[in-house]
Amino acid sequence: MTTAMESCPEGLPNAGWTRRDWLLGAAAGVVGASAGCFSRSEPPRRNLVVYAALDEEFSKPILQEFERRTGIKVDAKYDVESTKSVGLATSIMLEAGPGRTRCDVFWNNEILNTLRLREKGLLLPISPPNAAAYPAVFRAADGAWHGFAARARIILANSSKVAPTLYPAGIEDLLNPRWKGKIGIAKPLFGTTATHAACLFAAWGETRAQEYYRKLRDNGVKIFSGNKQVATAVASGEIELGLTDTDDAIGQILEGQPVAIVYPDRAAGQLGTLFIPNTLAVIKDAPHRADAETLVDFLLGPEVEQTLADGPSAQIPLNPAVKRSGRVETPATIQAMNADFEAAAKLWDPVAAFLAEEFAR
Repeated sequence: MTTAMESCPEGLPNAGWTRRDWLLGAAAGVVGASAGCFSRSEPPRRNLVVYAALDEEFSKPILQEFERRTGIKVDAKYDVESTKSVGLATSIMLEAGPGRTRCDVFWNNEILNTLRLREKGLLLPISPPNAAAYPAVFRAADGAWHGFAARARIILANSSKVAPTLYPAGIEDLLNPRWKGKIGIAKPLFGTTATHAACLFAAWGETRAQEYYRKLRDNGVKIFSGNKQVATAVASGEIELGLTDTDDAIGQILEGQPVAIVYPDRAAGQLGTLFIPNTLAVIKDAPHRADAETLVDFLLGPEVEQTLADGPSAQIPLNPAVKRSGRVETPATIQAMNADFEAAAKLWDPVAAFLAEEFAR
């Protein structure tokens, strides 16, 4: 029987582990954490509700470790690939109000819908101690949201069908007639694809951004339910190029698929590669505020970012003290897009209306 004197497990999942090894190891409690050690026999005190948009296979083991270490029981709600953060954010909006709020912590896998909740006054500013280690650009000035563990928006190429000399240098190269009918994106109304679109509208302006998406449509872009499906389609040869995220691209590489990652617009004078952080927020009127703040601080701890970086999704740590994974580029190694996330969020409603009309045809 485990006693209250049980010591903390040491070590982190090894970067050389297989996907299965990592998931089993994390679930068994080898994930490092910053919330202290508690006995396995100590019963949970209450249920903390988390809405998590990060893939369940990556977020669930970490939430389970939080439970094990703190004794705080977590009830997690995950969403499907096709709706992801949009569905969870919509639930939070519908449940808003004293006595109605169910969600305590929103663990979003992007930032746009977190900012939409902030615009509606549904986030509670907090100051978790671990947040101080992060650059100011990745956290709200008032503490309403906190970013960590980013992914990059990349072009994935099928290396069996596309020669390296033909790899596109930037996202506008996808408009080349050479790629007509051979390119794909996820539904642009959801997840990081929606965030990417909103950031382009903020950076380019409405006229140029609308022209880009119309030309992309006219070049026969195929629409998939999610970024994982885009990456899978590239790997299978159904399409030759796809806009997706680094975690989904790394998944195909780990499976030995013939794919190559292209970081777009990385040269001087170009737009830059977009890095999108996971975001954490405590919901206004959260039933379990104290426990919610404990969880956010836990997730912002360096061990959690290191685990996500070393794991199969190769999340990009934003805490300068965390060691970067050698499998992906970071804002420290290539030119990053100077994204105005706040402006992008404010533009989202008209952007969404435009995208829905253009890609519903």
